[in-house]
Amino acid sequence: MKYAVRFSFSLLVLLLAASLASSQEDVEGSKDNPHLSRMPGFYISEANNKDFEVYRFFNGKELVAVEGKLYRNQYNPKEGAQKRSELQVRRNYLNAIKGLGGVILFDGQTEKYGTEDPRRNNAVLTGKVTKGSSELWVEVWPWDDGSEVLYLLTVVEKEAMKQDVTASDLLKALNADGHVAVYINFDTNNATIKPESKSIIDQIVQMLKQTPSLRISIEGHTDSTGDAKKNKVLSEERAKAVFSALGKEGIDGKRLSVVGWGQEKPIADNKTEDGKAKNRRVELVKK
Repeated sequence: MKYAVRFSFSLLVLLLAASLASSQEDVEGSKDNPHLSRMPGFYISEANNKDFEVYRFFNGKELVAVEGKLYRNQYNPKEGAQKRSELQVRRNYLNAIKGLGGVILFDGQTEKYGTEDPRRNNAVLTGKVTKGSSELWVEVWPWDDGSEVLYLLTVVEKEAMKQDVTASDLLKALNADGHVAVYINFDTNNATIKPESKSIIDQIVQMLKQTPSLRISIEGHTDSTGDAKKNKVLSEERAKAVFSALGKEGIDGKRLSVVGWGQEKPIADNKTEDGKAKNRRVELVKK
Protein backbone atom coordinates (compact mmCIF):
# COMPACT_ATOMS: atom_id res chain seq x y z
CA MET A 1 0.00 0.00 0.00
CA LYS A 2 2.88 2.39 0.81
CA TYR A 3 4.30 1.80 -2.65
CA ALA A 4 0.93 2.67 -4.22
CA VAL A 5 0.75 5.92 -2.22
CA ARG A 6 4.31 6.85 -3.18
CA PHE A 7 3.60 6.04 -6.82
CA SER A 8 0.43 8.15 -6.83
CA PHE A 9 2.23 11.08 -5.18
CA SER A 10 5.10 10.88 -7.69
CA LEU A 11 2.64 10.75 -10.56
CA LEU A 12 0.83 13.80 -9.18
CA VAL A 13 4.12 15.74 -9.00
CA LEU A 14 4.95 14.80 -12.58
CA LEU A 15 1.49 15.83 -13.79
CA LEU A 16 1.74 19.17 -11.98
CA ALA A 17 5.20 19.78 -13.43
CA ALA A 18 3.98 18.94 -16.93
CA SER A 19 0.96 21.23 -16.48
CA LEU A 20 3.18 24.07 -15.24
CA ALA A 21 5.58 23.61 -18.16
CA SER A 22 2.78 23.63 -20.73
CA SER A 23 1.18 26.73 -19.20
CA GLN A 24 4.48 28.56 -19.64
CA GLU A 25 4.77 27.95 -23.36
CA ASP A 26 3.85 30.62 -25.91
CA VAL A 27 0.18 30.52 -26.81
CA GLU A 28 -0.51 28.78 -30.09
CA GLY A 29 0.09 30.89 -33.17
CA SER A 30 1.90 33.66 -31.30
CA LYS A 31 5.33 35.07 -32.09
CA ASP A 32 7.58 37.93 -31.12
CA ASN A 33 7.42 41.22 -32.96
CA PRO A 34 9.99 41.14 -35.80
CA HIS A 35 11.50 44.43 -34.59
CA LEU A 36 11.44 44.03 -30.79
CA SER A 37 11.90 40.69 -29.07
CA ARG A 38 10.89 39.69 -25.55
CA MET A 39 12.93 40.04 -22.38
CA PRO A 40 14.72 36.86 -21.24
CA GLY A 41 12.68 34.59 -18.98
CA PHE A 42 9.25 35.55 -20.34
CA TYR A 43 6.67 33.70 -22.44
CA ILE A 44 3.69 34.93 -24.48
CA SER A 45 0.51 34.35 -22.49
CA GLU A 46 -1.81 36.29 -24.84
CA ALA A 47 -1.49 37.54 -28.40
CA ASN A 48 -3.59 39.85 -30.54
CA ASN A 49 -2.11 40.50 -33.98
CA LYS A 50 -4.12 42.12 -36.78
CA ASP A 51 -3.27 43.10 -40.36
CA PHE A 52 -4.98 46.48 -39.96
CA GLU A 53 -6.13 48.06 -36.70
CA VAL A 54 -6.00 51.37 -34.83
CA TYR A 55 -4.35 51.91 -31.44
CA ARG A 56 -4.11 55.09 -29.35
CA PHE A 57 -0.58 55.94 -28.18
CA PHE A 58 0.26 58.71 -25.70
CA ASN A 59 2.89 60.98 -27.29
CA GLY A 60 3.59 63.11 -24.22
CA LYS A 61 0.81 65.60 -24.95
CA GLU A 62 -2.21 63.67 -26.15
CA LEU A 63 -3.48 60.30 -27.31
CA VAL A 64 -2.70 59.74 -30.99
CA ALA A 65 -4.62 57.21 -33.09
CA VAL A 66 -2.15 55.20 -35.20
CA GLU A 67 -3.44 52.86 -37.92
CA GLY A 68 -1.59 49.94 -39.40
CA LYS A 69 -0.39 46.41 -38.73
CA LEU A 70 -0.85 45.61 -35.03
CA TYR A 71 1.31 43.32 -32.90
CA ARG A 72 0.19 43.01 -29.27
CA ASN A 73 1.64 40.41 -26.92
CA GLN A 74 1.32 39.94 -23.19
CA TYR A 75 4.48 38.51 -21.61
CA ASN A 76 4.44 36.65 -18.29
CA PRO A 77 7.56 35.54 -16.39
CA LYS A 78 8.44 31.88 -16.42
CA GLU A 79 8.56 29.95 -13.15
CA GLY A 80 11.96 30.40 -11.51
CA ALA A 81 13.03 33.18 -13.87
CA GLN A 82 14.85 36.21 -12.51
CA LYS A 83 12.34 38.71 -11.16
CA ARG A 84 12.15 42.04 -12.99
CA SER A 85 10.83 45.38 -11.87
CA GLU A 86 8.47 47.57 -13.90
CA LEU A 87 11.30 50.07 -14.32
CA GLN A 88 13.65 47.36 -15.63
CA VAL A 89 11.13 46.38 -18.30
CA ARG A 90 10.66 49.97 -19.45
CA ARG A 91 14.41 50.68 -19.48
CA ASN A 92 15.08 47.52 -21.48
CA TYR A 93 12.75 48.64 -24.26
CA LEU A 94 13.84 52.28 -24.01
CA ASN A 95 17.35 51.17 -24.94
CA ALA A 96 16.01 48.84 -27.65
CA ILE A 97 13.99 51.64 -29.26
CA LYS A 98 16.97 53.98 -29.20
CA GLY A 99 19.10 51.17 -30.62
CA LEU A 100 16.77 51.13 -33.65
CA GLY A 101 17.35 54.85 -34.09
CA GLY A 102 14.01 55.76 -32.52
CA VAL A 103 12.93 58.43 -30.08
CA ILE A 104 11.15 58.20 -26.74
CA LEU A 105 7.91 60.19 -26.76
CA PHE A 106 6.84 59.44 -23.20
CA ASP A 107 8.06 57.49 -20.18
CA GLY A 108 5.99 57.65 -17.00
CA GLN A 109 2.46 57.94 -15.68
CA THR A 110 -0.14 60.37 -16.94
CA GLU A 111 -3.58 61.59 -15.95
CA LYS A 112 -4.45 62.32 -19.58
CA TYR A 113 -5.69 58.79 -20.12
CA GLY A 114 -9.47 58.59 -19.84
CA THR A 115 -10.96 57.48 -16.54
CA GLU A 116 -11.99 54.17 -18.16
CA ASP A 117 -8.54 53.57 -19.67
CA PRO A 118 -6.73 50.80 -17.73
CA ARG A 119 -3.38 52.51 -18.39
CA ARG A 120 -4.41 55.53 -16.31
CA ASN A 121 -2.85 54.34 -13.03
CA ASN A 122 0.16 52.65 -14.60
CA ALA A 123 3.47 53.86 -16.00
CA VAL A 124 4.02 53.27 -19.71
CA LEU A 125 6.73 53.88 -22.28
CA THR A 126 5.94 55.21 -25.76
CA GLY A 127 8.48 55.34 -28.57
CA LYS A 128 8.57 55.88 -32.31
CA VAL A 129 11.03 54.67 -34.93
CA THR A 130 11.02 56.47 -38.29
CA LYS A 131 12.83 55.05 -41.30
CA GLY A 132 12.17 56.73 -44.63
CA SER A 133 8.39 57.00 -45.01
CA SER A 134 7.63 54.22 -42.51
CA GLU A 135 6.83 54.64 -38.83
CA LEU A 136 6.95 52.09 -36.04
CA TRP A 137 5.03 53.06 -32.89
CA VAL A 138 5.76 51.19 -29.66
CA GLU A 139 4.09 51.05 -26.25
CA VAL A 140 5.47 49.08 -23.30
CA TRP A 141 3.10 48.72 -20.36
CA PRO A 142 4.42 46.71 -17.39
CA TRP A 143 2.53 46.16 -14.13
CA ASP A 144 2.87 44.21 -10.90
CA ASP A 145 -0.04 41.88 -10.22
CA GLY A 146 1.04 41.45 -6.60
CA SER A 147 3.39 38.52 -7.08
CA GLU A 148 5.22 39.19 -10.35
CA VAL A 149 5.75 41.78 -13.06
CA LEU A 150 4.26 41.10 -16.48
CA TYR A 151 3.93 43.42 -19.44
CA LEU A 152 2.12 44.25 -22.67
CA LEU A 153 4.12 45.12 -25.76
CA THR A 154 2.10 46.90 -28.45
CA VAL A 155 3.67 47.73 -31.80
CA VAL A 156 1.94 49.30 -34.81
CA GLU A 157 3.58 49.51 -38.22
CA LYS A 158 1.82 52.67 -39.38
CA GLU A 159 0.15 52.52 -42.76
CA ALA A 160 -2.94 53.90 -44.43
CA MET A 161 -5.98 51.76 -45.15
CA LYS A 162 -5.33 49.72 -48.28
CA GLN A 163 -7.87 48.83 -50.91
CA ASP A 164 -7.46 46.34 -53.72
CA VAL A 165 -9.97 47.03 -56.50
CA THR A 166 -10.26 46.24 -60.18
CA ALA A 167 -11.96 48.19 -62.93
CA SER A 168 -14.64 45.51 -63.18
CA ASP A 169 -15.31 45.73 -59.40
CA LEU A 170 -15.82 49.48 -59.69
CA LEU A 171 -18.12 49.19 -62.68
CA LYS A 172 -20.22 46.46 -61.06
CA ALA A 173 -20.69 48.60 -57.94
CA LEU A 174 -21.62 51.67 -60.00
CA ASN A 175 -24.15 49.72 -62.05
CA ALA A 176 -25.62 48.03 -58.97
CA ASP A 177 -25.64 50.88 -56.44
CA GLY A 178 -24.98 54.00 -58.47
CA HIS A 179 -21.92 54.84 -56.36
CA VAL A 180 -18.77 53.28 -54.93
CA ALA A 181 -16.36 54.40 -52.20
CA VAL A 182 -12.64 54.29 -52.92
CA TYR A 183 -9.96 54.84 -50.29
CA ILE A 184 -7.35 57.03 -51.90
CA ASN A 185 -4.60 58.02 -49.48
CA PHE A 186 -3.61 61.67 -49.22
CA ASP A 187 -0.93 63.46 -47.24
CA THR A 188 -2.27 64.67 -43.89
CA ASN A 189 -4.44 67.79 -44.15
CA ASN A 190 -3.75 68.33 -47.83
CA ALA A 191 -4.78 67.06 -51.25
CA THR A 192 -1.56 65.40 -52.43
CA ILE A 193 -2.30 61.82 -53.52
CA LYS A 194 0.19 59.37 -52.05
CA PRO A 195 2.13 57.09 -54.46
CA GLU A 196 0.60 53.91 -52.98
CA SER A 197 -2.82 54.99 -54.31
CA LYS A 198 -1.69 55.08 -57.94
CA SER A 199 -3.03 51.55 -58.46
CA ILE A 200 -6.54 52.73 -57.52
CA ILE A 201 -6.29 55.70 -59.89
CA ASP A 202 -5.13 53.30 -62.63
CA GLN A 203 -8.20 51.11 -62.14
CA ILE A 204 -10.56 54.11 -62.32
CA VAL A 205 -8.85 55.17 -65.56
CA GLN A 206 -9.16 51.65 -66.96
CA MET A 207 -12.87 51.52 -66.07
CA LEU A 208 -13.55 54.87 -67.77
CA LYS A 209 -11.60 53.95 -70.90
CA GLN A 210 -13.41 50.62 -71.18
CA THR A 211 -16.80 52.32 -70.74
CA PRO A 212 -16.70 55.47 -72.95
CA SER A 213 -20.34 56.41 -72.20
CA LEU A 214 -19.82 56.47 -68.42
CA ARG A 215 -19.87 59.83 -66.68
CA ILE A 216 -19.11 60.17 -62.97
CA SER A 217 -19.13 62.68 -60.17
CA ILE A 218 -16.01 62.60 -57.96
CA GLU A 219 -17.12 63.36 -54.42
CA GLY A 220 -14.78 63.96 -51.48
CA HIS A 221 -15.67 63.14 -47.86
CA THR A 222 -13.89 63.55 -44.51
CA ASP A 223 -14.44 62.39 -40.94
CA SER A 224 -15.71 64.81 -38.27
CA THR A 225 -12.28 65.73 -36.86
CA GLY A 226 -11.54 69.46 -37.02
CA ASP A 227 -13.47 72.42 -38.42
CA ALA A 228 -16.47 71.59 -40.61
CA LYS A 229 -15.81 74.43 -43.09
CA LYS A 230 -12.16 73.49 -43.51
CA ASN A 231 -13.14 69.84 -43.96
CA LYS A 232 -15.51 70.79 -46.77
CA VAL A 233 -12.77 72.74 -48.56
CA LEU A 234 -10.30 69.89 -48.04
CA SER A 235 -12.73 67.29 -49.39
CA GLU A 236 -13.31 69.37 -52.55
CA GLU A 237 -9.58 69.85 -53.06
CA ARG A 238 -9.05 66.12 -52.79
CA ALA A 239 -11.82 65.43 -55.29
CA LYS A 240 -10.16 67.94 -57.64
CA ALA A 241 -6.83 66.12 -57.16
CA VAL A 242 -8.48 62.90 -58.37
CA PHE A 243 -10.04 64.82 -61.28
CA SER A 244 -6.59 66.12 -62.22
CA ALA A 245 -4.99 62.66 -61.91
CA LEU A 246 -7.60 61.17 -64.27
CA GLY A 247 -7.11 64.02 -66.73
CA LYS A 248 -3.38 63.36 -66.87
CA GLU A 249 -4.21 59.81 -67.95
CA GLY A 250 -6.30 61.01 -70.89
CA ILE A 251 -9.81 61.05 -69.39
CA ASP A 252 -11.94 63.86 -70.85
CA GLY A 253 -12.89 66.32 -68.11
CA LYS A 254 -16.36 66.70 -69.65
CA ARG A 255 -17.14 63.21 -68.35
CA LEU A 256 -16.30 64.22 -64.79
CA SER A 257 -17.62 66.59 -62.15
CA VAL A 258 -16.36 67.41 -58.67
CA VAL A 259 -18.10 67.85 -55.28
CA GLY A 260 -16.75 68.26 -51.75
CA TRP A 261 -19.10 67.17 -48.96
CA GLY A 262 -16.71 67.40 -46.02
CA GLN A 263 -18.16 65.62 -42.99
CA GLU A 264 -21.80 65.99 -44.05
CA LYS A 265 -22.39 62.43 -45.28
CA PRO A 266 -20.76 59.86 -42.96
CA ILE A 267 -21.22 56.17 -43.70
CA ALA A 268 -19.88 55.00 -40.32
CA ASP A 269 -19.73 56.13 -36.69
CA ASN A 270 -17.31 59.04 -36.24
CA LYS A 271 -17.00 58.14 -32.55
CA THR A 272 -14.72 55.23 -33.42
CA GLU A 273 -11.35 55.28 -35.21
CA ASP A 274 -12.50 52.55 -37.59
CA GLY A 275 -15.57 54.59 -38.44
CA LYS A 276 -13.49 57.70 -39.08
CA ALA A 277 -11.21 55.73 -41.42
CA LYS A 278 -14.25 54.61 -43.45
CA ASN A 279 -15.62 58.14 -43.62
CA ARG A 280 -12.37 59.53 -45.08
CA ARG A 281 -13.15 58.50 -48.63
CA VAL A 282 -13.73 59.53 -52.22
CA GLU A 283 -16.95 58.35 -53.81
CA LEU A 284 -17.52 57.83 -57.52
CA VAL A 285 -21.16 58.51 -58.36
CA LYS A 286 -22.70 57.45 -61.67
CA LYS A 287 -24.38 60.27 -63.57
